[in-house]
Amino acid sequence: MSLKNVNTVLATVCAVFVLYLGLSFILAPEASTRGVGLPTWPAGNGDGFLIMKGTREFAMGLVIGILLLTGHRRALGWVLLMEAVAPLGDMINVLTHHGPLAAAFGIHGLTSALIAITGLLTLRETSKAHKATAPAPAAQPA
Repeated sequence: MSLKNVNTVLATVCAVFVLYLGLSFILAPEASTRGVGLPTWPAGNGDGFLIMKGTREFAMGLVIGILLLTGHRRALGWVLLMEAVAPLGDMINVLTHHGPLAAAFGIHGLTSALIAITGLLTLRETSKAHKATAPAPAAQPA
């Protein structure tokens, strides 16, 4: 299997997972918080913040999906690297609020690493094509 095919599968899995996660937080915010590692449910009307998180996740999944469908592979690699920051921030949030280390590193840290690796692999796949289409430098006068 070619690197492009592997990257397409990995990016598709990322997109589907992030879309699912976003919809979960939008449609059932209280039920979705049980697995993220935060120790308590927010006081008051905290579900509004969780719906905002879901909207962010859903939008991130749409970006990955659109770049996949339109074939913008280099942009996809950069976007995946950028989107790896979100679960990294979630990991830091769980650690800051004394959540379980397993959730912080096993859920959020691992997710961030897998998204970043997929982004790096996609950039590696596209680096040769990007260099081949770059204009050659102009000759310097003697």
